Amino acid sequence: MKKLVFTFLITLFVTNISAQTIFGKWENRDEETGKVDSVIEVFEKDGKAYAKIVEITDQNRQDAVCDKCIGKNKDQKILGMNILTGLQKDGEEWSGGKILDPKNGKKYKCYIQLVDADKLKIRGYIGFSLLGRTAYWFRKK
Repeated sequence: MKKLVFTFLITLFVTNISAQTIFGKWENRDEETGKVDSVIEVFEKDGKAYAKIVEITDQNRQDAVCDKCIGKNKDQKILGMNILTGLQKDGEEWSGGKILDPKNGKKYKCYIQLVDADKLKIRGYIGFSLLGRTAYWFRKK
C-alpha cells in the first residue's frame, strides 16, 4: 500500500512539474471565432526556446505557403515552419527572440510567459513592448 501511495505522489508531482513549462504543443485560436486554427510546438534547443507549426486545422490550407514572407521563408510551406526563434529564459518570461506571423510575413521581437499551466502569453512588438499585440496559446490536451 505504501508503494502505491508513493507511486501516486511521484506521478502527481512529475505531472505538475511538466505542466509548468512553456514546452509542448499549444493551440492557436482565431481571435474572432475562438476556433483552433493551428497547433504550435514549443521546444528547447541549446537552452533557447523555438516553435514551429505542427498542425493546420483547415484542410484547405495544408499546403499554404508564406507568400508574404521574405528571405528563406519566402514561398515555404507554413506547416512545419519555425515561427518562434531564439528566446532565452529571463526570470518568469522568455525573451530576446523573434516571432514570425505567417499571415503577413512580418517578424517581430517577442516575449512569452506562462500565465498558468495551460495558457501561454505571447507578446509581439516593434521597438519596445508597449507597441505591440498580445495573443494567447492554450495547451493542447
